[in-house]
Amino acid sequence: MGQSRIPVIDLRPWLSGDAEARERTARQVDAALQTAGFLLITGHGVEPALRTRIRETARAFFRLPEAVKRPYAVRVGGRGWLGPGAEANAYADTGSVSGSGPDPDGAPGPPDLKESLSFAADEPTGDPEVDAEWFLPNAWPAEAPELRRPVETYVARMRTLSDTMLELLARALGGPPDFFTRHTRHPTWGFNINWYPGRDVVGEPEPGQFRIGAHTDFGTVTILDRQNGKGGLQVFTDEGGWEDAPYDPAAFTVNIGDLMARWTGDRWRSGRHRVLPPPAAAPAEELMSLVYFYECDPRTRVESLPAPVGRIAYEPVDSHTYLRARLDAISAD
Repeated sequence: MGQSRIPVIDLRPWLSGDAEARERTARQVDAALQTAGFLLITGHGVEPALRTRIRETARAFFRLPEAVKRPYAVRVGGRGWLGPGAEANAYADTGSVSGSGPDPDGAPGPPDLKESLSFAADEPTGDPEVDAEWFLPNAWPAEAPELRRPVETYVARMRTLSDTMLELLARALGGPPDFFTRHTRHPTWGFNINWYPGRDVVGEPEPGQFRIGAHTDFGTVTILDRQNGKGGLQVFTDEGGWEDAPYDPAAFTVNIGDLMARWTGDRWRSGRHRVLPPPAAAPAEELMSLVYFYECDPRTRVESLPAPVGRIAYEPVDSHTYLRARLDAISAD
């Protein structure tokens, strides 16, 4: 995929540069998000060793017998283990946040070929109704006792980085620095460790079956740490259709979700993407992704920015009423 569509952007000028460097970075981000809803970021300061430790510990859990993992099983949106067939992202795919049409490859396919360990915001707000739905305790598998500390460290770093990205996005729109972060004082977030085993584990993919089916994310920004492979990430653009996403081992992949697309009146695209099935040419290929989904404070009113910043006016939505409906849509059970 051409660099002109999904650039690699160094955050260091934004974090420590002069006003001109910050403005140049904001313009690059704006252009990238208008095209595909994706960009790669370097200079983020998150050390590789932390990500490696999470992967090694999580892999040991995923390779346990299913009977050992089953007590941690949850539905999409829960905290615990999402087993084979629990999630089907293509079920909710409409081609765009506005629901303009189905996946051009046809009807939604079978459930995703993956397993996940799923974590989410767990610090109560003090509002019993909100806390009962969105701020529940996480489940930490007793069989993976070394997982909790690095995950908690990682998600804290991701929240800081996500707020940095939201401040950058506010500048890209010409708004005040806290245009978005005034709505992330006590936000919800999700963190998935996605395991994509090879065909030796999942068997032969069904027709139209992917590791993750075509979809858009639901929140504000997603920060992805991924591994490269033949059965890896693809991104959809109007210009190029489905193409392999660019990869840089030092970079995080960042995309915006449906709430942000609505907020900006579709100035920025909610990036459609999918993860290819385990390839026949490399049947034992195993990949693992660390995916941090950032959202906003519950009961945030998301209203489209007017022209000339925005392009399409959506009806205002309650952020978490919208999120719950989207999460329910991808549950395969």
